[in-house]
Amino acid sequence: MKYSKSSGFSLIEIMVVLVILTLLASVVAPNLLGRADEARVSKARADFAAIESALALYRLDNYNYPTSEQGLMALVEKPTMAPEPANWREEGYLEEAPVDPWGNEYLYLRPGQDGRKFDIFSYGADGVQGGDDVDADIGNWADE
Repeated sequence: MKYSKSSGFSLIEIMVVLVILTLLASVVAPNLLGRADEARVSKARADFAAIESALALYRLDNYNYPTSEQGLMALVEKPTMAPEPANWREEGYLEEAPVDPWGNEYLYLRPGQDGRKFDIFSYGADGVQGGDDVDADIGNWADE
């Protein structure tokens, strides 16, 4: 009797590989998904630093920060409401209106709470005030 050499994998070998891949996915996937939320929060913190720098330049040129009503758009387009900036840069201070990692515009309050000159903040993943974990509000006060 002649035996032929078979090429390919047996059903058992394929099943073992599938079990191993499933175990790896069940361990790795939750860790990666949690990292995405952490990355969004880190990006928001980096955005706060960039916006604060733009606000500092605005203040140097115009002797004051934009009002709450003018908002962060005052860094992109010259405000037309009072008080109009005296020395607003033609190129602006930011290229576009800043948007948080969840796709919502950052919020701006002048003066800020607790004696801060201004607050820059986001309502987090859910876009609603309050919340926990990734839905929690995040602002420039968090670095204090």
